[in-house]
Amino acid sequence: MPQLGLGLAAVGRPAYITAGRDRDLPPGRSRSALGARSHQLLDHGYAAGIRYIDAARSYGDAEVFLGSWLRERAVEDVFVASKWGYTYVGGWRLDSERHEVKSHDLATFERQLAESRELLGDRLRLYQVHSVTPDSPLLADGALLRRLAALRAEGVEVGASTSGPGQPEAIRRLLGLTVDGVRLVSSVQATWNLLEPSAGPAVAEAHAAGLRVVVKEAVANGRLTPYGGALDPRLTRVADRHGVGVDAVALAAALRQPWCDVVLSGAVTSDQLDANLAALGVRLDGGDAETLAALAEPAAGYWETRAQLSWA
Repeated sequence: MPQLGLGLAAVGRPAYITAGRDRDLPPGRSRSALGARSHQLLDHGYAAGIRYIDAARSYGDAEVFLGSWLRERAVEDVFVASKWGYTYVGGWRLDSERHEVKSHDLATFERQLAESRELLGDRLRLYQVHSVTPDSPLLADGALLRRLAALRAEGVEVGASTSGPGQPEAIRRLLGLTVDGVRLVSSVQATWNLLEPSAGPAVAEAHAAGLRVVVKEAVANGRLTPYGGALDPRLTRVADRHGVGVDAVALAAALRQPWCDVVLSGAVTSDQLDANLAALGVRLDGGDAETLAALAEPAAGYWETRAQLSWA
């Protein structure tokens, strides 16, 4: 059965593009405050049954917070996934001109793998290339691909996340990556939501090929939450009929996909996480699915809108 996971992108650094964070996070967003909030969310999620945790090198101190939580709680049944390929350069400031820099090369991989291992130790189960696009140099970098295969041979799964309107092509190119005749990646993390479902056929192919499929941005960076502004009345009607929030419907729509293994919650408060967890009890029917399918936007337009979201 698909499960709900917890993503730490929105609590690992002071600025991110999730709507409503200014109302939900502690004033000042100091490292100590966000560390405490991360631990609170991890405790709350673990108590509710969440066992899949997603971080990344570019999520500020997310790996720091996760690593300290793992050591303090001594839990052994959590699946820890992280990502490399972006470097956080925001300087712990809300007004930074640039918050992260992308680089898919061997030197970045080696540096960031060492950093992730220092913070997460042998708890790191899955290491993903962050935001692969069809033009990512990694796809044709033989030395880097061999190094990733060596990591897999050491017992750490290799995966990739995708982003942008070219997700379907990127996913299919990832499926074709082999080293010594063996497919390189065993997991793919893709953006899929009611507004941007274009990756669906490609992740269905990945699932059929035996890969784990993880859905990110299922609430469209807050656009499919109560903070989303003028919500489409078709979405609110479905939510009202099931007695849950619009975020739970958005997550339930992802969980309903036959190719889905994990859907990430990006909650930043325990109440939000509870609202997201309600998705596990929502049973959307065929009529609901037809209504919600009509919310989809052209992929290019969706990603243009996302690019305009402010870091706050």
